Amino acid sequence: MTALTGTPGTGKTTIAALLTARGITVVSQKETMMPYILEHDAERDTDIIDEEAWVEDFVAVEGVIEGHLTHLLPADKVVVLRSRPDILAGRLRGRGYSEEKVQENAEAEALDAILIEALEVHPEERITVIDTTEQSPEETADEIEAFIRGDAPPSLTVPDWSEYLGRRV
Repeated sequence: MTALTGTPGTGKTTIAALLTARGITVVSQKETMMPYILEHDAERDTDIIDEEAWVEDFVAVEGVIEGHLTHLLPADKVVVLRSRPDILAGRLRGRGYSEEKVQENAEAEALDAILIEALEVHPEERITVIDTTEQSPEETADEIEAFIRGDAPPSLTVPDWSEYLGRRV
């Protein structure tokens, strides 16, 4: 199983649709989390889940599991999508995210939060990072397919977006 993860707005759902169209089975993390939702935080507009129970009970799927928490799951490979914080912020505003949530996610992206969490769970040789800021979804899907097949090595080349820390984007 391959985990496709990244901060909201990095392109996970778009890429998942392309992979599905190419014949790869893709499961959304949302489909697996319903029994683990503890409450809805209306102020932050997010569901609070029992992550520990979700991970412990998780049954691996064939193909790819897509979502911003999938890097916590026991996966054979992990693809972390990245996007420059100002671009990511624009995408999230376009989805109607609150300004507070936009800034929270842009800061998480600038801090490499998803990658750091992934490295706490998985060895480096199972992880690849793809910057989606300036490449097409098709190019990203091609890279992911090559990584899944073993035709592309893992890459932890990480863009430095520390300049976005502490400023509104």
